Amino acid sequence: MTQYIYLASPMKLPKGSFGSNPVSSYQPNIFRTELDFTHLYFENNYDSEIKCRFSYSSHFSYKYQVAACANQIPLKNQIRGTTEKEKCLTILYAYIDEVMQNSQAVEYFTSLNGEENLALFRKRSIHWPDIKSPYDLVLEDREFWEIFL
Repeated sequence: MTQYIYLASPMKLPKGSFGSNPVSSYQPNIFRTELDFTHLYFENNYDSEIKCRFSYSSHFSYKYQVAACANQIPLKNQIRGTTEKEKCLTILYAYIDEVMQNSQAVEYFTSLNGEENLALFRKRSIHWPDIKSPYDLVLEDREFWEIFL
């Protein structure tokens, strides 16, 4: 199963690829190194076929949500310092920081695909200024944070 990170906000969230570094805009699928290819792709919760929003998890209280595959985001019990994990945590940190400037509140959650509605392992309220580094964003599976400014 695949681990995902999920974010929800009362404001629209940016979607798309963040962090990739292709050799040029003319060759967007060619990368010099594996690290240049390492990125997070945030997909929103809007189904264009049925023109409707859905919720990634019953635990979310906000309308706007995104999900990203978290293969390079470590869980608390799996922290091993690789450059790819550090890059993805840095991308996630910058993404949440940008979102916090507009919405002032974000819900942050991780779980295995298909287990998004199972009971939470832990739920916490966090103030964004207390998160000092990208590694502070490492969660345990099915841990849910409410982040406020």
